[in-house]
Amino acid sequence: MEQTKTPAAAQKTPFWDKLFGGINMTWPKVLIFALAAALVTAIVLIVPVFKNTSFQEMGVHLEAWILFAVIIMSNCKSPLDSAVKTFVFFLVSQPLIYLFQVPFSDMGVQLFQYYYRWFILTLLTFPIAFVGWYIKKKNWLSLLIFAPIIGLLAYSGFNYGKIMVADFPYHTVATLFCFGQILLYLWVFCKGIVMRLVGLAIPIAVGIVFFFTMPRTLTSVSMPLSGVHLSEAATIRLEDESFGTAKLLDFEDAYVSVSADKLGSTTMLVKDGDKEYRYTVTAYHQDFYDRIDIVPLSPNASAH
Repeated sequence: MEQTKTPAAAQKTPFWDKLFGGINMTWPKVLIFALAAALVTAIVLIVPVFKNTSFQEMGVHLEAWILFAVIIMSNCKSPLDSAVKTFVFFLVSQPLIYLFQVPFSDMGVQLFQYYYRWFILTLLTFPIAFVGWYIKKKNWLSLLIFAPIIGLLAYSGFNYGKIMVADFPYHTVATLFCFGQILLYLWVFCKGIVMRLVGLAIPIAVGIVFFFTMPRTLTSVSMPLSGVHLSEAATIRLEDESFGTAKLLDFEDAYVSVSADKLGSTTMLVKDGDKEYRYTVTAYHQDFYDRIDIVPLSPNASAH
């Protein structure tokens, strides 16, 4: 008697196919998803261990929220269903993030002053998600819809990568997360090698433009050196020339401009005749920005 065989491959659906199309995105699931996303994001922004890490960056910027939106859109039943549910997801999750942070922040309810940008983005999710539903077609239209998303993720990935190279392994997770999303979307929503190669050309093009147009400098600062007056014969330099550059913009007020090509510290020397002024220049990443501190060494000036 012949037995019916069910191939194991037919029984197993790849995880990515379940995630992007295999979920019945009901309203309770949308609301639970919004609550969970808000809670996890708030924790990342509140708990000190995540400060100045990839996780905190992704809690503030768009990368993770793009993934959340794609999950919702790909699991809805129609363009209108996609638009409404994505809109409500952002309408619920974003204010909750600020609300969860209020008891732990010195700013209190004033934190909501930063919400207006996310409110504008929330309004935009309705038309974006309406069109975005068509990624489910997994054809050239899907790639066309994904093109700006891939471009944005590539730009973010190269920005994070720039910081990662300057201070490895800092921001490695954020960099991999951006480029990982690109590869995932090309694999799941594009069918065939040709379509995937065309999609892969987008981040490559962004990378070429980024490489040739973005400044090598991570950050810069211009400021006067307190209590110092220089003659036009004064010179300035950084001990570590690979760190960046230092320039004198004004001699009378000792106004200097310092740029950093990497994170870390070096000594800045300002010489004016028989006087030498030494400063520690430190470039670091804090609260989502690259910063430079210039601190005078003690004693600040010495005669030769």
